[in-house]
Amino acid sequence: MSDVNQIDGKALILASSAIGAGLAMIAGIGPGIGQGFAAGKGAEAVGRQPGAQSDIIRTMLLGAAVAETTGIYGLIIAIILLFANPLITKYMELSQ
Repeated sequence: MSDVNQIDGKALILASSAIGAGLAMIAGIGPGIGQGFAAGKGAEAVGRQPGAQSDIIRTMLLGAAVAETTGIYGLIIAIILLFANPLITKYMELSQ
């Protein structure tokens, strides 16, 4: 394979990886909305039953931690695509 085609293929993979990383970061929108909604409902519940504050807060924090995992997974995928890009090395192996 010629050097020009190899450079063009590498540039295409890098551009596609950047777009994929951006799309993966869209996964952060859901947890943000969900955690805001949960915090609002938790504040409402504490306002209605101040005696149950510790139970409400504990449940709300557990739910927020579980909801945050999707955002963290999206971030990890984006970082892998940008910095550890396994597609480049595989492309280089195939092009030789």
